[in-house]
Amino acid sequence: MTALPASLPARVGGLFASHFLGFGLFLPFFPMVLESRGLSVEDIGFILGAGTIARIAANPVMTGLSDHSGRRRLSIFIYSAIAASFLGLFSIFDSPLGALVCVVGLMAFWAPIVPLSDAYALDVVRNHGADYGRMRLWGSIAFVVANLAGGWLTEGGGNSNLILAGVALGAFSTGFVALSLPGQKSKAAISPVEEDKKPVLLAKPWFWLALGVLGLLQGSHAAFYGFGSLFWLEAGIGEFQIGILWSIGVIAEIGLFFMAGRIGLRLGPLTMLLIGAFAGVVRWGLFPYADSFVSAAVLQSLHGLSFGAAHLGAVGYVSKLFPEKWAATGQGFLAASNGILTALGFAVCGPLFALDHAYAFWAMAALSAFAVIMLTMLRPFLTGKLAAAA
Repeated sequence: MTALPASLPARVGGLFASHFLGFGLFLPFFPMVLESRGLSVEDIGFILGAGTIARIAANPVMTGLSDHSGRRRLSIFIYSAIAASFLGLFSIFDSPLGALVCVVGLMAFWAPIVPLSDAYALDVVRNHGADYGRMRLWGSIAFVVANLAGGWLTEGGGNSNLILAGVALGAFSTGFVALSLPGQKSKAAISPVEEDKKPVLLAKPWFWLALGVLGLLQGSHAAFYGFGSLFWLEAGIGEFQIGILWSIGVIAEIGLFFMAGRIGLRLGPLTMLLIGAFAGVVRWGLFPYADSFVSAAVLQSLHGLSFGAAHLGAVGYVSKLFPEKWAATGQGFLAASNGILTALGFAVCGPLFALDHAYAFWAMAALSAFAVIMLTMLRPFLTGKLAAAA
């Protein structure tokens, strides 16, 4: 392990921040951009759904290509530049078909950015002893800033082109930040056996089972992402207060990331996963009863565990299974699992929320409880696989 350059953690934090600045504008406000182009609700739903499928499918493929070439920083630059180019094309084409092509292209080439950035950050952790959480938290901070800026830009039906420009700026800047970072070399030469570890691991049924369990923890947030704000609105909580509630969740996440280095080293990834799963059981089980601002705010503080601890545990576990050469591929498969199970969660929670609001959240509590059971049963086995991979 070599000495940590003083500016490197801040520069890696800038990589996460630049991406999530664009994504923080895209996620809440891009549907408004589509609507301003005259697209119907049905068109918007289809376009975003197709983009989500493209993102899930592209993640493991494009991270695998990057790992195979060994050029992660260059890959981030190329993928970000192409994603921004699709945004440029979007400003030209007004038809639903043109919007479909541009959004699918954008989301497909944006998909590998976070897994590749995670892989680079984990290389910095291995090579220099940096704190992953303190680098990653800048992405969460940028996401909140983008949410606030987007709300200001769109207030009173503001110019949607400013949102489009902000997303494009985030994509372009991510690529240039990646190119400015120093290369990270493996601690040792990669042997032919290690080269082959990735395809061997992907052929193991236990790996796909573990990946599914990890995906459940993020998929259990589907009811909240899709219907949390609607639940609060119907409970009489105002829009401004709802914005504060979302911010409380992200602030809790940032707080955990800030302390993650010491906590993660002490507990290990599997314990972090269990903490996240237990927090999900409590959070989603009590969510239907938190119908006042104060009670909802208290419950939102669990986001730091249900999302943050689960994220850190999953990223940490997968990073230990995959050799350094294939680190981004491992994170890409994890992101795909998260995306698939979250999409399935949306599909299940819609009818449940319509039947009874509480049912959607209790279903997510049940998923978290199932994850607790699976993690507890598989813990000795998964611990053994970590030891074998070391």
